[in-house]
Amino acid sequence: MTDTQKQGSLLALLPLLIFVLLFIGNGLISGDFSNMPLNVAIIIAAAIALVMNRKETLVNKLDIFTKGAGHPNIILMVVIFILAGAFAETAKGMGAVDSTVNMGLSFIPGNLLMVGLFAVGCFISISMGTSMGTVAALTPIGMGIAEQTGISMALAMGTVIGGAMFGDNLSMISDTTIAAVRTQKTKMNDKFKTNFFIILPGAIVTAVILWLVTIGNESHTLGEYPFSFIKVLPYILVLVSALVGVNVVIVLLGGTVFAGIIGLIDGSYTTTGFIKAISQGIMNMEDIAIVSILIGGMIGIIQHNGGIDWLLNFVTSKLRTKKGAEFGIAGLVSVADIATANNTISIIMTGPLAKDIADEYKIDPRKSASILDIFASCFQGIVPYGGQMLVASGLAAISPVSIIPYSFYPMALGICGILAIFLDFPRHHKAGTNNDVKTEGSL
Repeated sequence: MTDTQKQGSLLALLPLLIFVLLFIGNGLISGDFSNMPLNVAIIIAAAIALVMNRKETLVNKLDIFTKGAGHPNIILMVVIFILAGAFAETAKGMGAVDSTVNMGLSFIPGNLLMVGLFAVGCFISISMGTSMGTVAALTPIGMGIAEQTGISMALAMGTVIGGAMFGDNLSMISDTTIAAVRTQKTKMNDKFKTNFFIILPGAIVTAVILWLVTIGNESHTLGEYPFSFIKVLPYILVLVSALVGVNVVIVLLGGTVFAGIIGLIDGSYTTTGFIKAISQGIMNMEDIAIVSILIGGMIGIIQHNGGIDWLLNFVTSKLRTKKGAEFGIAGLVSVADIATANNTISIIMTGPLAKDIADEYKIDPRKSASILDIFASCFQGIVPYGGQMLVASGLAAISPVSIIPYSFYPMALGICGILAIFLDFPRHHKAGTNNDVKTEGSL
């Protein structure tokens, strides 16, 4: 317990506090949380971190910053982000998104429209690995169902967001999953299994609630939804190969090539178009990659100045048990997400500290990764200024606040996370470490 016994420095956390205040403070004042981009906020915070601690020379502080930014976990995470972007854009460009959406809608019974919409959202989001992409794809469908059936538009949008957050929390190619797995040093498929067993009851309860609140609403005029099953295969390939334990880098590279080949064969792509799709996908992830690198550098400075030691001391001083430590991790990432309205950034920010707490209290890395992802996604699906809420409410022309009461799945997600901590579920006989985790215990 040598590191956690250090007193540390509260002042060292100032850059992190400024980062949070710049984003959420500006959003609250202006009413628009997009006015302060995350990349600008983190650059300002990082600059302040470099100015602090006059005992160190600027050259030395820059060296500490670059070492933090270039940490192997950060760089590998950035590589995975880029590959995930390339796969997502390539699959989208050859029609995989449209076919996946339409395939799901083709099998929705007329009397289970909201349940079906939620199920389709779950499948799409776990396949695509992006809640924002799922919301963008399904919101027009949800609007059409609401208009034809008399179902509340807010309920339809809440259902879309719920389905989107299911996969965002669970998908093998979701940036939140990647961040949680890398910061906790566990395996993707092991985290998936632990996470899945925790959240499954929440998904089932959500489906039941949606069925109960929409009894009597029915439509048989939603139209035809043509799809090509072969275009869905890249998502299935990625999901299955990741589940069986193939390295995520190989999974994403293989998925990108497979989607491109299908697109070339059916004429969706020319060779040039395929290459441009890969390039566009990489560019789509540049922002999150740069923010991740800058946060890594800022955290490196904060850690050197004693901020992480202080925060760890503060959190652990309030903890007495393993359950308390798990609630501590849940609280840290929840507060970070409420502050930043970005579940990926909140996990990247709190992941290293969560790892320290997990090691101190012998929390299995599969569980700590799941807690990070579950509670970040829970609040991301509830805060009215989150990107998912803003996109859905903007397209549907309703207030994001009106959607909150119908955010059944994000609420259920949080409840499942709390129960998993209280009940010590799932039980792992031995904590796995350093990407060498065996699935054992109740799984």
